[in-house]
Amino acid sequence: MDTLNISLGVVVTLVIVALLFDFMNGFHDAANSIATIVSTRVLKPHQAVIWAAGFNFLAYFLFQLKVASTIGKGTIDPSIVDHYVVFGALVGAIIWNVITWYYGIPSSSSHALVGGLVGAAIAKAGVGSLISSGVLKIVAFIFVAPFLGFMIGGTLMVIVSWICRNMAPRKVDKHFRRFQLISAAAYSLGHGGNDAQKTVGIIWMLLIAAGISTTSDPIPGWVVLCCYSAMGLGTMFGGWRIVKTMGNRITKLNQARGFCANTGGAITLFLATAFGIPVSTTHTITGAIAGVGSTRGARAVRWGVAGGIVWAWILTIPCSAAMAALAWYIGSIIL
Repeated sequence: MDTLNISLGVVVTLVIVALLFDFMNGFHDAANSIATIVSTRVLKPHQAVIWAAGFNFLAYFLFQLKVASTIGKGTIDPSIVDHYVVFGALVGAIIWNVITWYYGIPSSSSHALVGGLVGAAIAKAGVGSLISSGVLKIVAFIFVAPFLGFMIGGTLMVIVSWICRNMAPRKVDKHFRRFQLISAAAYSLGHGGNDAQKTVGIIWMLLIAAGISTTSDPIPGWVVLCCYSAMGLGTMFGGWRIVKTMGNRITKLNQARGFCANTGGAITLFLATAFGIPVSTTHTITGAIAGVGSTRGARAVRWGVAGGIVWAWILTIPCSAAMAALAWYIGSIIL
């Protein structure tokens, strides 16, 4: 990638915008981690967001930066990245996140960011600037991640039901109140490990374009630390509008079902992060909750609500891409 004449002020401004997106990612996606433990009354909302935020940040010490590498080098041609592309991608993703948060729609911050990158890149250099293998892998996991969550969550629910078949319901709830804390912590680790790295990748792109870093250099530690911190703070503020959709409207949860949903989602996130695949934590937990509910029969899941969420998944990348293309054009004028 050729280095560009980007002023330090522009770099600092865009880093702040990237961290704002990361904060909003945590804010928007807080419901993914806490919806089950809030709806089953294991923790109060303010306790739940602190619990989730702590484990979001703890992921900083546990995961390799494979997802950041995929975002930074595997979605669009690094040679076309400049501050206009980064600006367009971030603004497009932020606008879509604000819209979906306002209407309580559990869409994907991850795919909003990918859509932003795609839209800004196409606006600048055309479709040929996309790395098709990386983009197609991310698009495929729009369907693969919730399917894995659905299957793992449903399977765990069947296993738990069989193990606890002779236990009194009150005793089962007592045990799974504690287990839910563990499963929510695991899911928050997976959330932090996968989602915070996407902003790491964006900032890394910017630093390379500005000549501050190179593709052969390791990702600066301060970038990683700032991104995990911003996501944790965003989670602490929580997205309460989305909690209701995730925790109550898809299916009715109790302690055992909440445990299985979070655990199924966490396993899916750990696998995706290990392979460097940026996935949607929203898609993953939605699939896991639906999978758990389906073990009680098809009527136990409100498929109409789930269908509305799927439409949000389908629209996220093209809508955020369109907004990013417009933002790229505006940015190329004002920056």
